[in-house]
Amino acid sequence: MARDSLGEVEHLLLLAVVRLAGNAYGVTIRQEIETQTGRELAVGALYLALDRLERKGFVRSTFSAPTAERGGRSRRQYRLTPIGAAALKRSRQRLLRMWDGVPADLRSVRS
Repeated sequence: MARDSLGEVEHLLLLAVVRLAGNAYGVTIRQEIETQTGRELAVGALYLALDRLERKGFVRSTFSAPTAERGGRSRRQYRLTPIGAAALKRSRQRLLRMWDGVPADLRSVRS
């Protein structure tokens, strides 16, 4: 797989980060993916993939100020980088090219 190729989970994570704008941290990213797709991600898989995306330069993380809750902790917030945006656009274009010409209902596909 090329360095800029995205797997399905990476694609979903980047889209969630974009959708959540300034509120993209582990819990909200996981909730957004589950709400939008019905897919549950294990917490460990989520953070492994986010770390991989950060190593690739597709996202950047920063720590927020501690929350106001008693014993509040900082949250690691993620944002899409220009390199990540370009990879996401390429991935979308590849998928759309593959879907082009495929019947939407897939009824003509024989098993």
